[in-house]
Amino acid sequence: MHSPVRIASLACIALCVTVAATVLAQRSASSRPTSTSTPADATARIVASAQALLSTLDAAGRAKVQFPLDGPQKTKWSNLPSPMFQRDGLRMGDLTPTERAAVMTLLSAALSRDGYRKVVDIMRGDEVLRKTQGAGSPRGAPNRGGGVPADDRSGGDGQRGGGRSRGAPGGGVVFGEDEYYLAFVGTPSVTAPWMLQFGGHHLAINLTLAGSQATMAPSLPAAQPATYAFEGRTVRPLGNENDKAFALINALDGNGRSQAILTFRVADLVLGPGQDGRTIQPEGIRASALSASQQTMLWELVQEWTGIVTDAFAQPRMAEVRANLHDTYFAWSGPTTNGSAAYFRIQGPTLVIEYAPQNSVDHIHTIYRDPTNDYGAKFARR
Repeated sequence: MHSPVRIASLACIALCVTVAATVLAQRSASSRPTSTSTPADATARIVASAQALLSTLDAAGRAKVQFPLDGPQKTKWSNLPSPMFQRDGLRMGDLTPTERAAVMTLLSAALSRDGYRKVVDIMRGDEVLRKTQGAGSPRGAPNRGGGVPADDRSGGDGQRGGGRSRGAPGGGVVFGEDEYYLAFVGTPSVTAPWMLQFGGHHLAINLTLAGSQATMAPSLPAAQPATYAFEGRTVRPLGNENDKAFALINALDGNGRSQAILTFRVADLVLGPGQDGRTIQPEGIRASALSASQQTMLWELVQEWTGIVTDAFAQPRMAEVRANLHDTYFAWSGPTTNGSAAYFRIQGPTLVIEYAPQNSVDHIHTIYRDPTNDYGAKFARR
């Protein structure tokens, strides 16, 4: 008969082995390709992860996640919470832990390390809203898959356009990590065009791939709350975007500021959800008028959006943006003291970025577009 001490020791060893195996699996899932990875390699990894996810689903789940490439799902995204906007696809709260982990592994393959962290932090922020404002699952069911995996730790919205409404108990809005949806628009392929679509409240990722080509435009990373505490640390999903922008505007001299700062107030996104195909006149200071160090600050700010996608696609995209130096503008509306609510825009021939606080520094909307290639217009069938 084994002694209690021996049994406890064996149990402890088994637990340590299990934890070690889990940590190794987590590190593998969140690992990033090296800088030598090609765009074709990146697409292959993303497709392999998508197919691995599909293998975990039953027939009903595969039917829910798949949409035709030329159907309406492509442009169906929003910053609004449920039930103000009805999303279709695989709902995270309806998935088993295995299925949910497969979704996160897919996102890890599609996004850069920082981009993945940003997405996770946005989702966790929405969970903070659920807990503080009491808006839970409309199905009244427990979260089957738990929150965003522990290894991945690193109120009212206005929007033009919308979708069908889905009811919730008491008629209120619904927040939380359960309320994010995954959809494949077109069939995952290493050669043919298709889109990976993932989003929910304050998040819309639209990644269109076609072999070695890809675009994440249009996408909407946003945050509410913009600052929250998690496991003893302060989390700011869009903190880098905020701080880098204030550093840039304050690096300009008086003449530079007079060119960059608009004479009127901009309170929300101009080219947000529902504004596909709309164009606006560039405003602000030309990037070519900035000093070399200020240009570097601008490109590092732009990378907060272009760098959300995996590095193999982010690097050529950033080279394309930088090639349009003389036709890229930086515009500002609002106070220039960090900690204030201020709008800014970066606009070039193939780029529009907007950052718009919603009357509060704790509620931020942003948008990322490519007027020439939203939804992969250059290489994907519309």
